[in-house]
Amino acid sequence: MAAVALTAAAALLAGCSSDDDPDNPLAGEKAEAGTVVVGSNNFAESTLLADIYGEALRAKGLKVTYKHNIGSRETTYGLMKNGSITVLPEYNGSLLAYLDPEAGQESAQAVNEAVKAKLDKKLTLLESSPAENKDSVSLNAATAKKYGLTAESTLADLKDSAPDLVIGGSPEFQTRQQGLKGLEAVYGLTFKSFKALDAGGPLTQAALTGNEVQAADVFTTDPAIVKENFVVLKDPENLFGFANVTPLVHKDALPQEGVDALNAVSAKLDTETLLDLDAQIQLEKKDPLDVAKAWLKSAGLD
Repeated sequence: MAAVALTAAAALLAGCSSDDDPDNPLAGEKAEAGTVVVGSNNFAESTLLADIYGEALRAKGLKVTYKHNIGSRETTYGLMKNGSITVLPEYNGSLLAYLDPEAGQESAQAVNEAVKAKLDKKLTLLESSPAENKDSVSLNAATAKKYGLTAESTLADLKDSAPDLVIGGSPEFQTRQQGLKGLEAVYGLTFKSFKALDAGGPLTQAALTGNEVQAADVFTTDPAIVKENFVVLKDPENLFGFANVTPLVHKDALPQEGVDALNAVSAKLDTETLLDLDAQIQLEKKDPLDVAKAWLKSAGLD
C-alpha cells in the first residue's frame, strides 16, 4: 500500500509540475532580476499586507509581482531562502518561535534581534510595525459594560470580576503558559470555569456573542471584534508575547528605496488600523488591493 501511495504521489506531482503551470506559486523559480516578488501566506490578512507592501514599493518606481496564498510558513520560508520571493509580511514573535521554539520574548526589539541571529544569512527583517495580530482576552459588550471595562482596561483590571466569568478558548489555552496558567501567574486571574472551543474561530466567536462565555481568547485583528463590539483587554506584561507585523526580505533583491518604503509603512501601521482594514475585507467584502491602495493614499505613502 505504501508503494502504491508513493507511486500515486509521484504521478500527481509530475502532473502538476511548474512546467505545466508557470503561475504555480510553489514552483520555486527565482525572481527575475530587477523585479520584487511579494509573497503572502494563505489567509486574508497576509494577502492584504502583501498588497500594502507591493503597492508601497510600486509607488517608489519598483517593478512588483505577487505570489499570493502560498501556504504555511514552512513553504514561504523556503521560497524566501531560495530567492523565489523577495518580500513577505511576517509576525516577529511567531517567526522566532518557528526558528527557535525555546527562545524567550522579552521585547519586540529583542525578538527581532533573536530572529536576525537565526535567519538564513541571505534574509533579514526590516522595522517592525506597532500592529500586532496575537492572542488576547476579550469580553463581550454586555460583560464589559457590566464591570465598567473598556478598550483602555488591562488584564489586571479583570481580577475582581474574573471569578464570575466563564472563559473560552482552544483546549490548549487551558493548560499553557500563554493561557490560563499565565493569566493566573502574571495577572492573578482565576475564572469561574473554562469552556473548550476553538482557537479564536467561529465556535469561540459564537460562544462569546451568545454569552455562553463572557471572556475568550480572540486574535487582536479579528474582524469579529468590530462586528460584535468585543472589548480587547490590554496586556502590559506581554503575557501573549509579540506578533508585530514585520517585513521579511531577501537582502540582495530589495534596493534601498524599497527598504525605506517598507519601513515607512511599518511606522504608520498599528493594530487599530490593521483591524479596520481586515474588517473592510472580511466583513464588507472589499478587494484587498483596493483597500491597500486606499490606506496607502490616506497615509501619504502612495
